[in-house]
Amino acid sequence: MCGRYALHSHDGIKLPGLRTFDLPFEARYNIAPTQNVLVIGNFGNGPEGRLLAWGLIPSSSTDGKPFINARAETLEQRRSFSESFRQRRCLIPADGFFEWKRSGRAKRPFYLQSRNGSLLTFAGIWDSWRNGVQLVTSCAIITTAANELVGELHHRMPAILPPELHDAWLNPTTNRVQLLRMLTPFPSSLMKMHPVSSSVNSTENDTVDLLVRVDAEVGQTPSLF
Repeated sequence: MCGRYALHSHDGIKLPGLRTFDLPFEARYNIAPTQNVLVIGNFGNGPEGRLLAWGLIPSSSTDGKPFINARAETLEQRRSFSESFRQRRCLIPADGFFEWKRSGRAKRPFYLQSRNGSLLTFAGIWDSWRNGVQLVTSCAIITTAANELVGELHHRMPAILPPELHDAWLNPTTNRVQLLRMLTPFPSSLMKMHPVSSSVNSTENDTVDLLVRVDAEVGQTPSLF
């Protein structure tokens, strides 16, 4: 799954094949569901960047329940996701994401990022839901099976798209078979991870210190990583 990530580039986002997106957003180190997140999508006038609520509410929803993740394996089968997968795909840039490793009753947070420090780009879907006069436009991150590295922590991970697939993912004419083939585990060899402070557990904390390596906290045994 993906329930927390970071995006701290403040000089604009440039994705290969697309123009530079320079939106006024603050550096974020602990982005959480329900918050507004930067999304690149085709909203009617070609690819553009927008801030959408993280937690997809399908247009067909009767209760407004949000979905923060959508499993790649069931995108076409689930009514909540199938139409968005066909017509409303998006890219969600991140500098890295967090995952937790369970050890007994305790859970230890880790930060995962690209090995060379470049942006990771999550595959996503979006939709708009109307509740009376209120219109909520929201998104979900697509997840796939974990690669070997992430699998040390969790069995799921975000579907990460390499730069050469960005255009095709946003292109409304791309064949569904091609789209599904894109949603495979990102290579472990292109990623790295390290343990971080348990301060990331609280969404109230949002500072660069959350990304710093912390091998052992007071009262904890040293990490094996």
